[in-house]
Amino acid sequence: AVDMANEKRFVRFLLVGTLNTAFSYLVYALLLLVGLHYAVANLGAVVLGIIFSFKTQGVLVFRDPRNALFAKYVASWIVIYGANVALIALFVRFGLNPYQAGLAVLPIIVPTSYFVQKILIFRNSDQQAPVKRNWRDNSGAAR
Repeated sequence: AVDMANEKRFVRFLLVGTLNTAFSYLVYALLLLVGLHYAVANLGAVVLGIIFSFKTQGVLVFRDPRNALFAKYVASWIVIYGANVALIALFVRFGLNPYQAGLAVLPIIVPTSYFVQKILIFRNSDQQAPVKRNWRDNSGAAR
């Protein structure tokens, strides 16, 4: 049962991660298009991506809607951002343009972010109550 749960979580991570990655890369590319340096464009993509992906990863992948985890999530992404910019810079030095470099680092950054989230952020998510499927609290008021 645990292996099947981990397998389903990994599949959810891939699907939700694809959505989050597409969102973040679109922001990155749009910011490059308006003339920002790749480091600044990446920062913009990371900031907007963090806000978007905190809920999608927390709720859809790890079944953990606790907003109290947001600070840890942000801290982990500060480190991931630094690694991402360093890797993009490395690929740019090897001759890729910033668009290509941003794509080239994804196979490194994506699994790194999964393991950071699974091990450091949402590590107790298996012990949390299941996420409610409706969008109303017990009083009937919309959240």
